Amino acid sequence: MVLKARPLYKRRLGTSLSEINVTPFVDVMLVLLVIFMVTAPMIQSGISVNLPQAETESTPAEEGLTLTITKDKYIHIESSVINQFLLEQKLKEYFYGKQKKIVFIRADESLPYGFIMRILDISKKAGVEVTGLITRPIEPEEKNKK
Repeated sequence: MVLKARPLYKRRLGTSLSEINVTPFVDVMLVLLVIFMVTAPMIQSGISVNLPQAETESTPAEEGLTLTITKDKYIHIESSVINQFLLEQKLKEYFYGKQKKIVFIRADESLPYGFIMRILDISKKAGVEVTGLITRPIEPEEKNKK
């Protein structure tokens, strides 16, 4: 009696799958696209700051760094919170090798004037050449009251 060894798998000839069905893939991608389109505006809302009002509108230019300071005196650079004592070092690191050193400050209107002056002084020590203050425009009904 002779035993014949058989392969563990059988090979089927002529029944191979030559095309991949992309319909489920496209469906999943469209659902993900819709989810990102709906959630993106919510994510970009940023840090809540009650900006002071001014008659002239001031918006930051595309170049430069925006410091956001909340009413609790937290300083935000991009997505990280920075201690005011480490701010000078972080600004020097950020502007290292850059020709234009521009900072825009978005500060809550309830912050003391002295605190804002300390931040301006720290930015000058770090080598910042131009500092701008961001405000929000006066609303029409408040203009009429003045």
